Amino acid sequence: MIALHLDNVSVTYIAVPIFTGLSWEVHDDRCVGLVGPNGAGKSTLLRLMAGRLTSDSGYINRKSGLTVGYLRQEPDFAGGRTLWEEAMTASAELAGVEAKLDACEKRLGDPDVYGDEKKLAAVLADQEKLLAHYAELGGPAYEGKVRSVLAKLGFGDEASLSLPTDVLSGGQKKLLGLAKLLIVEPDLLLLDEPDNHLDLAGKTFLEELIRGYKGGVVIVSHDRYLLDVVADEIADLEDGRISVYPGNYSEFAFEKKTRLLRQQQMFQIQQREISRLEEAAKRLLIWGRTYDNPKLIIRGKAIQKRIERIDRIDKPVLERRRMGLDLEGWRGSNKVLEIRDLDKVFPASDGMDEKIVLAGLELLIWHGERVGLVGPNGAGKSVLFRLLLGQDAPTGGQIVIGPSVRTGHYAQEHETLDYNATLLDSVRRAAPLTESTAVALLTKFLFTYVQIRSKVSTLSGGERSRLQMALLTLTGANFLLLDEPTNNLDIAAAEVLEESLSEFEGTVFVISHDRYFLDRVVSRIVELDDGALTDYPGNYSDYQAAKS
Repeated sequence: MIALHLDNVSVTYIAVPIFTGLSWEVHDDRCVGLVGPNGAGKSTLLRLMAGRLTSDSGYINRKSGLTVGYLRQEPDFAGGRTLWEEAMTASAELAGVEAKLDACEKRLGDPDVYGDEKKLAAVLADQEKLLAHYAELGGPAYEGKVRSVLAKLGFGDEASLSLPTDVLSGGQKKLLGLAKLLIVEPDLLLLDEPDNHLDLAGKTFLEELIRGYKGGVVIVSHDRYLLDVVADEIADLEDGRISVYPGNYSEFAFEKKTRLLRQQQMFQIQQREISRLEEAAKRLLIWGRTYDNPKLIIRGKAIQKRIERIDRIDKPVLERRRMGLDLEGWRGSNKVLEIRDLDKVFPASDGMDEKIVLAGLELLIWHGERVGLVGPNGAGKSVLFRLLLGQDAPTGGQIVIGPSVRTGHYAQEHETLDYNATLLDSVRRAAPLTESTAVALLTKFLFTYVQIRSKVSTLSGGERSRLQMALLTLTGANFLLLDEPTNNLDIAAAEVLEESLSEFEGTVFVISHDRYFLDRVVSRIVELDDGALTDYPGNYSDYQAAKS
């Protein structure tokens, strides 16, 4: 059944149309993967469907009684609450009923009420109705349901439940946002990049949640593996239009390419036919005027009208402009990295016990290897990278980097960027480039003239990722340490990165939870868990098979 229907809706942002005359049907019994390049309007479309935004024109028709749950890209919670207190606010309707019941309790304690038989009866009647509504909403079992959902998401212990929402990690905020939706179970889930910041265990849970969800789901994600597993159909938002393809992401990618090639063929055939008709009309009109023959003129004009009535096929864009990433690298030392008996312990503080993060790590990486580092959030992957970069000192053991190795680093949170600098200044500080050369480089990475002269702080997450990639090309590195490089990239940019890494003359050590990326790039997985490394030959699928 159709849960929601967009009918010729249009949205404009600061005089720039995001989409115009867009129509789309969303069903309540399937999962739709909403894809498209950064800036296409995917988040805007979700906000429109969630009722957080009003369209400039057109209509949004919702199924009678439809309930919609919306998870933003960056969940925002009220300050001053614990994780448990925030989770308990999931049902706004139930909270409203509880507030009214509290008001009833106060009124019952008022002498003006309990001393007046009529007033007392009226308040008791109100209380009875509220209690019935409370029971109907599942109020008596609500606290147990909240606790059960949180436990499934890894928040089962009291220490987790008492965490202030302000100190939660990005992954924990996403899980708490998901928990609030699962508690109320809306008919339609709208999820905006719910997998960002989740580790592999979190992504696996998300897959199981979506596959088992009874209602409809629309998910925006750049994780092609996730979309392959959960999507029943793909909605492709591009150039303000939406095209729906049955099947998962891999089926969509193949079908879209096939459809574009077919459209190109039909476009060329139509253009040849239009050219033939235009030439015929032109000849008839010339002959008619030359020989003063009205019949030929009438026939020529008839052909022109026929041309005007033709339903034109749009010329397809077979190859869209993509980020121009070129990671050259060079050979350098044969033994790139050797870790011997590495320990990292954080000292005790504020009455807490010391924390052992890494214990006796051993690792050897050779030139040309592509090694993926995986493990749960908090296992110490970023700590290991900080040790390799010399940003932190090990408690014990040795880190030996080959003498002819130059390291390049991509930071997950973009902390290597100066947010107060312009893009142009950032590039010219990284390498002695002329202004014109720096502008040409940034243009290759899809930055506009205005952006190039703007501050880094004005960029979106995906744009900051592209800037980091541009700066990475200037390092002359032959050993790349990449921390979640695909997190903010759209699918097209991630594919460019994959292709560039496959041609890179050097070595790659990458932290990633992007399983599709790991399958395409790495030939070896090392898993960090409980302070120790375990080696698995092959890509992510091989690692998964070995683990299972």
